[in-house]
Amino acid sequence: MFSTRKKDNGIELYDLDHFSIEKIFDCGQCFRFNQKGNTVEGVAFGKFITLEQTSPSSVVINGVTDREFETLWKNYFALDLDYSGVDSDILLHLKDDSTIQKAIEFGNGIRLLRQDGWEALCSFIISQNNNIPRIKKIIENMSKAFGEKIDDDHYAFPTAEALYEAGVDKIFELKTGFRAKYIYDAAEKVATGKIDLSLIKDMPTNEAAEYLMQIKGVGIKVASCALLFGFDKTDAFPVDVWVKRVLEKYYPDGLDITSLGNFAGMIQQYLFYYERYNK
Repeated sequence: MFSTRKKDNGIELYDLDHFSIEKIFDCGQCFRFNQKGNTVEGVAFGKFITLEQTSPSSVVINGVTDREFETLWKNYFALDLDYSGVDSDILLHLKDDSTIQKAIEFGNGIRLLRQDGWEALCSFIISQNNNIPRIKKIIENMSKAFGEKIDDDHYAFPTAEALYEAGVDKIFELKTGFRAKYIYDAAEKVATGKIDLSLIKDMPTNEAAEYLMQIKGVGIKVASCALLFGFDKTDAFPVDVWVKRVLEKYYPDGLDITSLGNFAGMIQQYLFYYERYNK
């Protein structure tokens, strides 16, 4: 599916298929990466990396060792998943659907990241009634305040234990607003074991959503986002304002989300990206 070779400060991936760093990090699934010229840089799993797209089929990841790539980043970027097969599966479930056909072509290169489950859950609690620049700012300030230092400019996302210890008032001081009590409740439940995120892997998606919705402020949209982007539940289909607009526009007679198969979440991403950027 791809090959690798060692670079001075990282790894080059080549003969890649379906991998666009611009699209991956600009489709609403991740809040800690930013584009700087022709590179994207950010923090995941307590590590700072930069990515450069050197051609449509090659990417250089700087700041990683061979071992880190094999044990962490290969999984993070879902490089074991054949996206041609994913697209074929989607088209089997949505036969003769011209909208999804166009969206797949337009969004070619998007991949579902396998993010840290706690970070995804907390980030999408923060995302409620919020815009992306403000979400990023809150997360960055929260990481600086309560996360482990990586280097002079970068901090890991804070653990549930760190936010639980900080308390709701300190979280509120970061301009989290009404979300402060929800973030704290999530941190308290995860830190004390009332919610065990390690159990989610073996739960059906609808059961996992109900489990997460025990947390204050976590409804079906936040739970679905956390499951899709943080727990590899690729059949989750979050419906936010953008996706609701897409469904009303292209599927006025309704779309049976339960019939979309194992990659319903990828359908959601394609439709979201298509509606947001196709001019």
